[in-house]
Amino acid sequence: MNLPRIPFLPAARRGLLLALLAWGATAQAEDLQSPNKQLTLSVNVQADGVPTYSLSYKGRPVLNTSKLGLELQNAVALTSGFTQTAATRRSVDESWNPVWGEVKTIRNHYNELAVTLTQPATKREMRVRFRLFDDGLGFRYEFPRQPELAYFVVKEEKTQFALNGDHKAFWLPGDYDTQEYSTVTSNLSQVRGLMKGAVTPNASQTTFSPTGLQTPLMLKRPDGLYVNIHEASLIDYSAMHLELDDKTFVLESHLTPDALGNKGYLQTPCQSPWRTVIVSDKAADILQSKLVLNLNEPTKFQDVSWIKPVKYVGVWWEMITGKSTWSYTNQENIKLDSIDYKTVKPNGTHGANTAHVKEYIDFAAKHGFDAVLVEGWNTGWEDWFGKHKDYVFDFVTPYPDFDVQELHRYAESKGVKMMMHHETSGSVRNYERHLEQAFQFMNDNGYNAVKTGYVGDVLPLGEHHYSQWLINHYQYVLEQAAKHKIMVNGHEAVRPTGLARTFPNLIGNEAARGTEYESFGGNNADHTTILPFTRLIGGPMDYTPGIFETKISSFNPSNTSFVHSTLARQLALYVTMYSPLQMAADLPEHYNQHLDAFQFIKDVAVDWDDTKVLEAEPGDYITYARKAKGKSSWFIGSTCDEQGRTSKIDLSFLDAGKKYVATIYADAKDAHYEKNPKAYTIRKLNVTRKSKLTQYCAPGGGYAISVVEAGK
Repeated sequence: MNLPRIPFLPAARRGLLLALLAWGATAQAEDLQSPNKQLTLSVNVQADGVPTYSLSYKGRPVLNTSKLGLELQNAVALTSGFTQTAATRRSVDESWNPVWGEVKTIRNHYNELAVTLTQPATKREMRVRFRLFDDGLGFRYEFPRQPELAYFVVKEEKTQFALNGDHKAFWLPGDYDTQEYSTVTSNLSQVRGLMKGAVTPNASQTTFSPTGLQTPLMLKRPDGLYVNIHEASLIDYSAMHLELDDKTFVLESHLTPDALGNKGYLQTPCQSPWRTVIVSDKAADILQSKLVLNLNEPTKFQDVSWIKPVKYVGVWWEMITGKSTWSYTNQENIKLDSIDYKTVKPNGTHGANTAHVKEYIDFAAKHGFDAVLVEGWNTGWEDWFGKHKDYVFDFVTPYPDFDVQELHRYAESKGVKMMMHHETSGSVRNYERHLEQAFQFMNDNGYNAVKTGYVGDVLPLGEHHYSQWLINHYQYVLEQAAKHKIMVNGHEAVRPTGLARTFPNLIGNEAARGTEYESFGGNNADHTTILPFTRLIGGPMDYTPGIFETKISSFNPSNTSFVHSTLARQLALYVTMYSPLQMAADLPEHYNQHLDAFQFIKDVAVDWDDTKVLEAEPGDYITYARKAKGKSSWFIGSTCDEQGRTSKIDLSFLDAGKKYVATIYADAKDAHYEKNPKAYTIRKLNVTRKSKLTQYCAPGGGYAISVVEAGK
């Protein structure tokens, strides 16, 4: 650095001024406040050229000084040696209407700071863009087109989230291939000791560290502050995990590698996903945050009329529980290009047969459901898993007992849509090879929605479910589906990051332990009191609720698992586990035994004009109230943990001057998720916005309420 000569000052003062000038040249600071001034961001370039940021809420530190940057393969790292060469600011306050969602209108209100950093030694430039909302922070790296940085390989992203203590965490083991673990609730200092027990078997899994964690990560501080860390707009980049330093409580980004260990291949101009930090002293604010959605781009679809929320039933739970099978025969060692299924012996347990599917169509039509999902309809299920087969399915050839054209005709005559199932078994290249033909087949046969699956290790071996290559694959499927006006429900894919704003045909995801695990030993009773704070932060989940017969051995004696929930809570999940895609997952015969309770599933909406969080504490309880799209009706759902509780809510969100009839589906006094799960009561009350309700929730239980305007 060339410092100016100041001959007219005394030596002591001249030395002090020169020191200040030197400090200012290498340690610049920029501050930014949220629109309501409760959050304050500070961005600095330290004396060694290391870019950092920190965040406070109402004067309390949320993130201490945290480093920024990326390490590159075979190149100087973008982590130090920077000077700040520009800083621009702007404010945005706008509103937008989602195609479907929890509310009719979303406000996008933030103050923005974009800091341009130049690395003089390499003549490279990196911009960090920060957006500070009233409910949190989003920031990303941007790499303009430039002569000294055209193509580069990411070795690791070094973004830090420096926490200021040993917070309570709701965490999953860091894994490149699955999020299907039970959430562990502990202090961060306990993660290392609990990690081994937290890693339970899965069809495909790759853990990477005794302190590696997944996002969204929900934290609660001793002073009652809630912090949620995730990412938004994950496109052409690998998914982010968090590496915990359990001595300093600094979290650092850890990207999913490819088969070579590289974390990403980028070409300028390009950008990273947004890193998100949602902050509040109220748990309900975390649930109602739209920060992740707001950080995604608006949809580019000109026509969205074909995208509609769906309530469906399906040939699925009977397979998951072992009552029937996906496969048509018990033969093994199948080669699709040489077998003639018409010559093999059927096993007699195949669920996806024409007569049986018609029973589901009849049930859907009778009760007003939109669609019927059928799994196991296509050839190849005899040895689909664990063989690392490339040509495992062709997605267009049905088994001999599944008449595609007849079922299309029959469903159409009943006003019911058929929902396609595409399991890839992780053979991604095979799926892409058949994708156009498969989507055209759907168009030709009346299917407008597909449930995709990626069970097992990814082919080619060495790739991971959350690496950049797979992220790009999921994006490709979504975009190709849109060309055919097909909605997508991705299972075993990466957890969502708000992309449904940009691509609203992404109407569902799994990416967590869903109801199917109730058939594999069961989910913890507090599971559904945590997921809205974690997995659902990035988007809706196809959780597949509505199981009435919780004792699986009653219809499959070989399966001794049971559903860790009361029947009343299964109703509540249609409200608390938000999704525009909701399945009544149980068998029709079980619903026929409880048609009075089934009425709530028939009535509850799947698209909303407004949402209120009436009560919330992660791991303990959640109570939502939602207003049906275009109607005056509200639906309330409450779920609690294994302790049970008494819920107290007021109905002041109802319209003034109107009278309503509330139908309450609740746990009976002797209900218990293990001992007496099907004990429920139904009662009706006349209510107004002045009404207050007190409702008992059994251990592992909850309640559901429909609130309908009187006379409607």
